[in-house]
Amino acid sequence: MDEREVSKQADAGGAAVEQTDRQLTPDEEIAELEKLLATEGDDFQARCRLGELYFSKGRLDDALSEVKKSIEMAEGIRAEMNHSLAMYYSNLGTIYATKNMIEEAEAQFKKALELNPQDVLALFNLGRVYSERRQYMEAKNFYERLVEMTPEDPIAWYNLGGVYVELDNPAVSDYNTIDMAMQCYLRTLELDPKHLDASFKLMDIALNHKKADLAIKVMEDAVEHHPDEPLVYYNLISTYEKCKMFEQAEQARQKLKDRFAKKAKEAGKPSAV
Repeated sequence: MDEREVSKQADAGGAAVEQTDRQLTPDEEIAELEKLLATEGDDFQARCRLGELYFSKGRLDDALSEVKKSIEMAEGIRAEMNHSLAMYYSNLGTIYATKNMIEEAEAQFKKALELNPQDVLALFNLGRVYSERRQYMEAKNFYERLVEMTPEDPIAWYNLGGVYVELDNPAVSDYNTIDMAMQCYLRTLELDPKHLDASFKLMDIALNHKKADLAIKVMEDAVEHHPDEPLVYYNLISTYEKCKMFEQAEQARQKLKDRFAKKAKEAGKPSAV
């Protein structure tokens, strides 16, 4: 092979390299990006670049459409990141709270809510923090937001009920919230019929506010859901007696004796009731 042939091949190779590395014209780049986005519409960088190219070519309507789509995608990415970051702040707050570093925990939960106002863990924990400080108005706000986010969570309703009970105390606030507290405990029991603490608290409120029928029903339901729990029977008997329903109280007492005598017999032990 002579030098002229080598030179020709070098020139041809150089031309090929030059052809491969040649920068696309705006129209060619637009065509490539349109082709890409037709199959990969979530390519954020490609969509941003296409908007820039449309604008440079004076295709303002197309540029407007692409920039709007880019903004929508960017907002979605930011919302996703904020939700994730809020979760990490809530987790950090939980660790601080477990270490009894309450002020540090509170700060992290607040950061979580700045990023995601609907962060359930942060709402729950801030409600608890303020309840423990007896700052019930602040606790109420967080728990009310919590039940909006988790209307099927009995614990959220139970905690909100406890705050309403405290706010009904004239020494704490001028609010009359006892009816709201009862509704919270009723909702708790609707979602979790075996929630004994809600049953006992609702029974006490009902008796204190002359709602005998409600107190009796709550405790009768509690016995039905906890047939092997003596404390439930004792509270039902006490409720009957406070409502001057002595015959029903005696029947409940006998039912308690019979049930636990039978259990003791089955276990081979003397009854302690």
